[in-house]
Amino acid sequence: MAVKVLVVDDSSFFRRRVTEILEQDPEIKVIDFAVNGQEAVEKAAQLRPDVITMDVEMPVLDGISAVKQIMQANPTPILMFSSLTREGASATLDALDAGALDFLPKKFEDIARNSDDAIKSLQNKVKEIGRRRLSRFVRPSYTPSAPTAAPSTPLSSGQTRPSIAQPDRTFSRSSAPVSPASPIASARASGKKYQLVAIGTSTGGPVALQTILTQLPANFPHPILLIQHMPAAFTPAFAQRLNTLCKIKVKEAENGDRLQAGVAYLAPGGQQMMVESRGGSRTLRVFEDDSARITYKPSVDVTFASAAKAYSGDVLAVVLTGMGADGRDGSRLLKQAGATIWAQDEKTCVVYGMPAAVANAGLAAESLPLQDFAQRIAKEVGC
Repeated sequence: MAVKVLVVDDSSFFRRRVTEILEQDPEIKVIDFAVNGQEAVEKAAQLRPDVITMDVEMPVLDGISAVKQIMQANPTPILMFSSLTREGASATLDALDAGALDFLPKKFEDIARNSDDAIKSLQNKVKEIGRRRLSRFVRPSYTPSAPTAAPSTPLSSGQTRPSIAQPDRTFSRSSAPVSPASPIASARASGKKYQLVAIGTSTGGPVALQTILTQLPANFPHPILLIQHMPAAFTPAFAQRLNTLCKIKVKEAENGDRLQAGVAYLAPGGQQMMVESRGGSRTLRVFEDDSARITYKPSVDVTFASAAKAYSGDVLAVVLTGMGADGRDGSRLLKQAGATIWAQDEKTCVVYGMPAAVANAGLAAESLPLQDFAQRIAKEVGC
């Protein structure tokens, strides 16, 4: 059955272009369009599409407000289109906060090396998030919180998840089914010694990363490397937002950064991040990568491979929700060095691609629900 899509944009040219691209794939059918956010809210209720593509800036009702209303009344997988500007990045993070599952730059050439890759990227994202059924969504609730509050907001199922939110508010929602904390969360630590935690993710990653990082204590004993597939214009805003909400420090990685305990380093979009060991200290190498053989920039495989070389087996690596298989090869190198690999389970993933690749290759020691990671990581590393 084809994925039914509602296209929302005030530009007739962009609506037409998105429709043309999507309908090149026989597994996708555009059932209608809307020219503003208010019309999107109404048609989401009337037509019950499998996926909505949504512009941020529109008349009558903007995209972020439309996402909030749709997620309150008719939870639907939403893919945002955003301009690659500082304001666009902030607005896109607000849209994810409101309940959107993923985003793409509005300029298709910015998401791939050529037009064919860009077309496939859009089609694949729509199909992936379209496979999520409406019944798997938890209706969101909006509740104010104190400016300093980084903890979670209760969901209707009893599970807690922090939102990607401005400091003065939280907008809680779940794009994946969640359950109360499982018995796994109380499992014993292995007793293994670590020096580094590395986390790789893609689609659904911003919410997943925040869910984990906001629950880690300020005295976290090791540095953390974050590899999130994200455009260059977005990573500074994302790092800043996480730093505001988390007890640990979060920063966008810079070339030459010396790794410090209790600091999370987010790989800059469009670049690669590697760990180098020099004279007993570990530093980051952040660089432009023109290699045509590496699809993702940043790449989880590249960072994981460098971590295996710099830290040998003293690494706890985590692979979270995301399309594709980035992280599998790097996880294999880490495991060969003696490192521990954990993957997110299928039930709580937005897209069970990257974790599935790791689990199916026999590299994951455990597959955990998203809500268990923070507690398990803290216990495993001894804090």
